[in-house]
Order: sequence, then C-alpha cells, then structure tokens
Amino acid sequence: MSDITQLIESSDRDVGVDSAALFRAAFDELRKLARSRLAASAPLTLLDTTALVHESWLRLSGQQTLQVETRRKFFAYASQVMRTVIVDELRERNAERRGSGEQALTLNTAIGDGVAVDNNDEALQVHEALETLAEVEPRLAQVVEMRYFGGLTEVEIGEALGLTERTVRRDWEKARLLLAAMLR
Repeated sequence: MSDITQLIESSDRDVGVDSAALFRAAFDELRKLARSRLAASAPLTLLDTTALVHESWLRLSGQQTLQVETRRKFFAYASQVMRTVIVDELRERNAERRGSGEQALTLNTAIGDGVAVDNNDEALQVHEALETLAEVEPRLAQVVEMRYFGGLTEVEIGEALGLTERTVRRDWEKARLLLAAMLR
C-alpha cells in the first residue's frame, strides 16, 4: 500500500488529510501527472512540470486539510486542477499578447483571413467544449477529465465513478464524438 493510500485511510473522515503530508507523499506522482499534462500543451504554456505541480498544489491546499476519499479520486481531482491552471495561464497569455482588449492589428493578410490557426485558441476551444459537455452530460465530462487529464485507465475510472469498464468505454466513445462535433 502506498504512502498516499495510508494517509487517506488513516485520516479522520470528518477532519480530512493533512495537506502538507499529502503533498510530500504525492509529489513524485503529481510530477508524473504534470509531465503528461504538459506533453500536449508544452508549446502553449510557459509552465514547467514543477511550476505546474506547485501552482496546482496552491489551489488544492487552500486549507490545512483536504477531504479525500480515495487515492484515485485525489488524482482525478488533481488532474482537473492542473487543467484549470493550464487554461488560466493560456487565457492570461492571450490577454497580454492581444493587448488586454486593445484593437488587434494584423500585419499578415493570411492571418487576417483566418488561414492560420492559433494553438492557444484551439486549446481554449477544447476547454470550452469540455465545459459545455459537462453541462449537458456531466458523467461524460468526468470520464474525459479522468482519462485524458488524469491518465486513469478505464478500470480505474470505473472504480472511481462506480461504473463498469464497458460503460466507461461507451462513455469515452460518446464523449469523443460529441467533443469532435462541438469543435467543428
């Protein structure tokens, strides 16, 4: 049994888990999770693995203790927080780069005609599509977050959400189709 699981199981359910002890125990695994999150968006952000872990942890541990039920649910939640950190950083960079509301001036007519696609905009469109999916089908959005952002397997997602592996697979396929349609 891992240190993280022992911390969670030995904690008082009403009080929660000591956030500092959980951070120390989970740091290496949070770095792996951050590395996988940044693999897809590294060219878009100025964050490195350690910065993403620390920024995510600051958001996670606003209190001295965290209410955590299982190891998997903790990492699913941590991956969701990492996603919001990345999206917030992209939005901030877009605001700075675009003059924080100033009128855009295009020097290249191909860009002005919409030929070039900004990767930052694409990442934000995916985020917004996932938020829309969460409003319509919350469970599908959870499956996407846990699988894509959390790196969990179908079996682990099923255990965390109380679903069968087959249901998770169907939800994953349905979510992929809906997200693809929203992004067109």
